[in-house]
Amino acid sequence: MNNKITVPTSYVHSLLKSLDSQGSGLQALLDAAEIDLRDFERDEFPASKYSKLYQKVMWMMRDESFGMPSGGRVPNGTFRMMCLCVIHCKTVGQAIQRCSEFYEICRGARIKPALETRGRYAQVMMSPVGPVPHEEFMEIINDSTEMAIRTALSVWHHYVCWLAGRRLELESVSFSFSKPANVSEYEVLFQAPVRFNQSDNLIKFSSTLLDLPIIQTEETLEGFLKTAPYQLLVMVDDDNSLKSRVQSIIGRDFSREMPSAESVAESLNMSVTTLRRRLQREDTSFQKIKDECRREAATNYLSCPELSNNDVAVLMGFDETSAFFRSFKKWTGMTPGDYRRSAL
Repeated sequence: MNNKITVPTSYVHSLLKSLDSQGSGLQALLDAAEIDLRDFERDEFPASKYSKLYQKVMWMMRDESFGMPSGGRVPNGTFRMMCLCVIHCKTVGQAIQRCSEFYEICRGARIKPALETRGRYAQVMMSPVGPVPHEEFMEIINDSTEMAIRTALSVWHHYVCWLAGRRLELESVSFSFSKPANVSEYEVLFQAPVRFNQSDNLIKFSSTLLDLPIIQTEETLEGFLKTAPYQLLVMVDDDNSLKSRVQSIIGRDFSREMPSAESVAESLNMSVTTLRRRLQREDTSFQKIKDECRREAATNYLSCPELSNNDVAVLMGFDETSAFFRSFKKWTGMTPGDYRRSAL
């Protein structure tokens, strides 16, 4: 996957610290994730390597909730089964509710995402599963690291965004712990006001988003699961340019139909003419941004050996693999096979 997409190196240090406290073989894991010491020399760490490391850790620990508040070990394969239960929901609201219900019956989990609607706003908050006493729930939260709680809320948010095929803008994010020194990381990650010393850990958004349709299918889910947890962990870019805002609306999910210039302009509260003029000032265009987004996504997927060319074509929204080959050669000047060989 594309090493240009990064996460703070502090994420990796936190994960490794959790492993070290359990006496796990760190060097073997680093080797398996193709991580060397030079990767730790920068403030930003390749998201693809972080994702691969996280994947190896979950399998080794036999716990898909590792690094997040849970209260117990969640067996490998649980996330896949939850996704299959959720994928046929009609709307975002139904999907979140079914996800919460799934946590009530799966093994290991003592904490679930609970959906509450209050007038104009909805929120997804950390709550105990049915039989767990409040005192035990609070003990799990208090014993969890700040990083673990942040990761869980971010993963929940990114998962719902993937289901809807677009980024869901948050009104605010709340945490029960005190304001940390690295608060800017939280603001970049959630792209919303962040509050600390709150009674609950939750993400808050407009209740109208609950009616958004689920656009993913079992077919796109298979590709998603092969690269998980990559799409659940990557951080959004901290760039306030119009180009970056357009890229955010287009997103990284190309299994759905791409938004038109008209719909993007409407989301940005401007006319199409204004959008095109302002992008021209930044020495770019809507078409150029679309091609760049698609090229980056395609090279990302092609760098993942677990995905076949057919898998990548489906993830990129192509019905025919041959059509994807032609488009990829137009974007990069080489075939997918040539690109894979050059990336070795």
